[in-house]
Amino acid sequence: MRPGIGIIGTGMVGQMCHLANFVANPGCRVVAIADLRPDLATAAAQKFGISRVYGTHRELLADSEVSAVVVVTKRRATGPIVLDALNSGRHVLSEKPMAYTTVQAASLVEAARRQRLVYSIGYMKRHDAGVARALAELARLRTDGSLGCVVGARGWCFGGDTGRSHDNFVMTGEARPDGLELWQDGPDWMPNAMRPGYDNFLNVFSHIINLARYLLGSSPAVTESTVEIAGAARITLDFDGVACALDLVNGSEGAWREGLTIDFERGALTIELPPPFAEQEAEVILDQGGQRTRLVREGSWAFRRQADAFVADIVEQGTPLASGQDSVADIALAEAVWKRQVSG
Repeated sequence: MRPGIGIIGTGMVGQMCHLANFVANPGCRVVAIADLRPDLATAAAQKFGISRVYGTHRELLADSEVSAVVVVTKRRATGPIVLDALNSGRHVLSEKPMAYTTVQAASLVEAARRQRLVYSIGYMKRHDAGVARALAELARLRTDGSLGCVVGARGWCFGGDTGRSHDNFVMTGEARPDGLELWQDGPDWMPNAMRPGYDNFLNVFSHIINLARYLLGSSPAVTESTVEIAGAARITLDFDGVACALDLVNGSEGAWREGLTIDFERGALTIELPPPFAEQEAEVILDQGGQRTRLVREGSWAFRRQADAFVADIVEQGTPLASGQDSVADIALAEAVWKRQVSG
């Protein structure tokens, strides 16, 4: 039986990146949506042909045809809504960040484990076809040794134009409503003045941190970090002796620039990521002794592949590429970076 999907949150990202892709997947049915903004929910339902509209996530979770949910709401409300969904027995794909502290994150992972549910976090870059090719190429290079050993890595994210399209979502003039349960936006030790920057760091830069872990190793240590109160940072992660330096700045004018280079003794492998909402895939460049080769692209979209993978994981009871359990590490690294800033 095809899973029945409920979408909680029908703003720009909910529509453009999730509703559009799940509606297009023949392996599932989008049976309901929920949003606290009634006009927006109605408009989104009409655009995507959804018959059932609910005013709250709890009303949607009472619908017996909903077997899985996608949670795309304000960041501080994500954790409580995900917890309600998991406790109700629904599989979950949640936008990131999954939480603000490792304690919060662990409570979600435990709820999913207890109910034996698929719990996936929206690090869609792991689903990018270019990233998949880079991962395979990295495995080949490490096996055949043609470029020698990995000697270091460099990552960057200079946030600019997000690449969104204005013709595949609808919006209304309704204000974002209050009344949602909100989780604390940082650890107890974090000063209030730092929390907006920490929020920005988690929202934007956890992507490249998560991707570095996917390619280089799941449990790096923070060896150096400098963080500005607005969230820009330079950090170095140690992956079992391989240092990866990350330069992170949000709010830049012009094009979005984000990527990762893995340096070998005699060459390099570079992933150039597209803007987050652009329907493109990553460019992969192999440098072999100064000869640069761009690997062939397929023309797919990471958000579409993420939606397809979530449906497949539900049907097959698979482990997500970006599982909740794995993603706790991203929260732990963010905490470590910011704690170093607090302690000086």
